Amino acid sequence: MLRHEFRPGRAVAGLVMLTLAAGYAADAAGAWHVPWTFFAPVFLGGLWLAATVTWVSYRVRRRRGARTASAEASAPGSTRVP
Repeated sequence: MLRHEFRPGRAVAGLVMLTLAAGYAADAAGAWHVPWTFFAPVFLGGLWLAATVTWVSYRVRRRRGARTASAEASAPGSTRVP
């Protein structure tokens, strides 16, 4: 049993932040040399991607709930009024 609902937008945001942290660490260690301006678009793009995933998952959950409620209301022997 799940202890909480899965939130894919937060998972994507967390992965983007871990990637940025790894990039900063590699740059600080001297293993990777990139300008600091590289990280700003990656950060903003990651936030945009997380927001998009959150919006899509919300729409899917909302649609699934409406479809289930509609199926329950139209079932034979149902006492619910559609």
